[in-house]
Amino acid sequence: MAQVTRGAREARGAQVARVTDHGGGVWSVPVPIPDNPLGHTLVHLLDTDRGPVLIDTGWDDPTAWDALTSGLAACGASVADVHGVLITHHHPDHHGLSGQVREASGAWIAMHSADAQVVRRTREAEPSHWLDYLEEKLTAAGAPEEHLAPLRAPRTSGRTGLPGRRPALPDREIVPGELLGLPGRRLRAIWTPGHTPGHVCLHLEEAHPAAGEGLSGHGRLFSGDHLLPGITPHIGLYEDPDDATVTDPLGDYLDSLERVAALAPAEVLPAHQYAFTNAPARVRALLDHHEERLAGLLALLSTPLTPWRLAEAMEWNRPWEQIPFGSRNIAVSEAEAHLRRLVKLGRAEAVPGSDPVLYQAI
Repeated sequence: MAQVTRGAREARGAQVARVTDHGGGVWSVPVPIPDNPLGHTLVHLLDTDRGPVLIDTGWDDPTAWDALTSGLAACGASVADVHGVLITHHHPDHHGLSGQVREASGAWIAMHSADAQVVRRTREAEPSHWLDYLEEKLTAAGAPEEHLAPLRAPRTSGRTGLPGRRPALPDREIVPGELLGLPGRRLRAIWTPGHTPGHVCLHLEEAHPAAGEGLSGHGRLFSGDHLLPGITPHIGLYEDPDDATVTDPLGDYLDSLERVAALAPAEVLPAHQYAFTNAPARVRALLDHHEERLAGLLALLSTPLTPWRLAEAMEWNRPWEQIPFGSRNIAVSEAEAHLRRLVKLGRAEAVPGSDPVLYQAI
């Protein structure tokens, strides 16, 4: 996939990554994610007639804040100038600094209603309620006792508080299909659920600055985590302790990929890695990847397996025994999302009466 940049190119692997000027009033600012192999989130700045608007803000961390403020300065702006913040999805490496940006500038924060509900639920829920839910969920998935024990420890000690600030509540709703009210720009919201229930991509419906150089396509797409050039986003279950609705996040994601491919943007500006072209080809590669993965999981289910055992057998970026506690929870959630897709497609089913639940190929 070709990387398209304008001006200073991001120094991948360097200690201090540089701002990239993509032309036409669009910049990307790398904001570090502490202790994470992704390295950083690309916060995008979009110039408008009312001042700069940010697309995502980065992790809530002093080092990230310093990187964001210095990056904005390199773009010729400051946090105080920020007019608004558009959040692609609620995850902390995208939404973490939104509240601090709002405090420093008075900017509004906008988010899709489905993810705004997740933020509201996170702020209001008792931590012990979430721990109970997680333990019950993992027990049903077949997690061993040694994995469940650490979930009980905080309640036994009475320390159930969760670290970090509460995520900021948005002021505005991003409505799918509508143009955002950004003076002097044409930016349209595209609902792309899968990674989260309210993930959005933002389509800049303006001629690309390099259109005269033979670059084909329609505008530019700020893709968040939905479409990345070299990795696939995590697709797990939409977690809500108080909602028993059986969702299909992987199905949502695959459908959303098709919608993005139909846009055929000239360039994609993702929240991680680097900008790239030929979105339809990348979408096809991701669709093929997930079809191959589903076929591989179906082969594993020739013997009935719990979601936990299936996660153990799946291929990850490291051996299962090297995957840390929290990441194992994420892996099991992704295994369950794939199982739900197989069940919905009529390729697998739960074994009646099994406890913990077993799944088998049909």
